[in-house]
Amino acid sequence: MSEYPNSEQSDSLGAELLTPLPSGRLLFSYGMNGLSVVLSLLAFLPLGSILWEIIARGFSALSPEMFYLPLIENGFANAILGTILMVGIGACLSIPVGIMTGIFLSEFSKTNKLTKIVRFLNSILTGVPSIVVGMFAYGAIVLLTKQFSAIAGGFALGVIMLPVIVLTTEEALKLIPTHQRLASAALGGTKYQTTFRIVTKAAIPGITTGVALAIARASGETAPLLFTALFSQNWSDSLMSPTASLPVLIFNLYNNPDPEVNKLVWTTAIILLALVFFFSLASRLLSRKSKLG
Repeated sequence: MSEYPNSEQSDSLGAELLTPLPSGRLLFSYGMNGLSVVLSLLAFLPLGSILWEIIARGFSALSPEMFYLPLIENGFANAILGTILMVGIGACLSIPVGIMTGIFLSEFSKTNKLTKIVRFLNSILTGVPSIVVGMFAYGAIVLLTKQFSAIAGGFALGVIMLPVIVLTTEEALKLIPTHQRLASAALGGTKYQTTFRIVTKAAIPGITTGVALAIARASGETAPLLFTALFSQNWSDSLMSPTASLPVLIFNLYNNPDPEVNKLVWTTAIILLALVFFFSLASRLLSRKSKLG
């Protein structure tokens, strides 16, 4: 007897596929879809209200001078540049180490003692308060160089970003189906070729999401920068000098007794949110470009 359906069987299968679902199942499907939409809107409501409050209070104070003048001249440009600089330093330190560690944990060493130790340390770093990371960076960099600097601030942000990147990279690689690894091995691919040409390439969207989350978290940290980069009213002279940042600027403006100056907290928050959005969008575009390539 043939394994393939004949024409009559094919016609009956096609008729079953074209038959409308029973009204009870349709009603249940529409109800679940509607419930998911309502719950999604409820989940978005707190975030949307926060964004609306920030934009409503801070947009009126925005001016072009804020983007090219330093704080000493009533601009925020030095804080914007300082934030980009220190987040960039942290990213350069943490992204390569975090991705390679995630690949090692997922693909090369899943059960030995070293893997357990690395996972344990990563779990500890994930739960360490940011102010403790700032104190660690202060002892490791500031006391050693005897000055606050962008390097110290970037190092602190890199420590904060590292466990997020390791965790998301490992999880993204675990989501790649095993049959892709087996297919590569069947075609003669080595372990390294399979890992870096097949598995890692397929996991790029997930890895990029982890990097974007790490950058977003580091961009809003204040306590580590108070211990490491401190602040500057003007342009920084070098990477080894005190450097302004948007989170510390928000902290200083909030504590300012002048009500007019205090209102600029909302404007600074808009700029910081725009900066985080830019980082996230850029990482998405880069991951899409690399995947298409």
